[in-house]
Amino acid sequence: MTPPMQASKTMLARILDRVFPKVPDFFHMLTEQTVEVALTVNLLVEYMEHGDPAIAEALKENVHQADLIKVRNLHELNDAFSTPIDREDIYRAIMALDDIVMYCKTTVHEMDVLRVTPDKFMRDISQRIKEGVDALANGFAKLATTPATAALDADIARKAERHAEKLYRFALPELFEGDDYINMFKRREIYRHLTNAAEHMAQCANTLHDIVVKIS
Repeated sequence: MTPPMQASKTMLARILDRVFPKVPDFFHMLTEQTVEVALTVNLLVEYMEHGDPAIAEALKENVHQADLIKVRNLHELNDAFSTPIDREDIYRAIMALDDIVMYCKTTVHEMDVLRVTPDKFMRDISQRIKEGVDALANGFAKLATTPATAALDADIARKAERHAEKLYRFALPELFEGDDYINMFKRREIYRHLTNAAEHMAQCANTLHDIVVKIS
């Protein structure tokens, strides 16, 4: 049988939980999601290095795990009574990270369907995406303790996107030499998926920087 004093404390705790619900640790949750995205991008880089179908399958499995984390984060955000940072910034970060993952998946899927093999531009652009996402993972991990320093990581991610876009512009003139038009348009499609992933990486970096400005 529960002692009266303990029962009273338990009842008080329940009342307080209803009046002042616990705030989910969104800093940890965003970090966890970013780390999962980094794993997806690592697999993308590996695929561009080797073109191994087994790596493509591993990437698809990782995308599923990343999606579960995204859904959980959105659910927690929707149910949260309050948030430690702007609710809209959390939402923007969650969705931009998810978009990176989706473009990684689309890239590998369409390379398989279109029978496109990796080339140097795909490898280099993927590497820039990896650099940027790794920086984002570092940045989000700092928000709970040293948020001001995360601005440098946001800058690294934005620079990585600019390098990816520059590689895309270098790739196009070389791609459209000759008369193999089917190959040209197939590869251009893949390049665009990769640069779209990089673009969403930059959007996430902008959100990270916005968060830093508001809480530093």
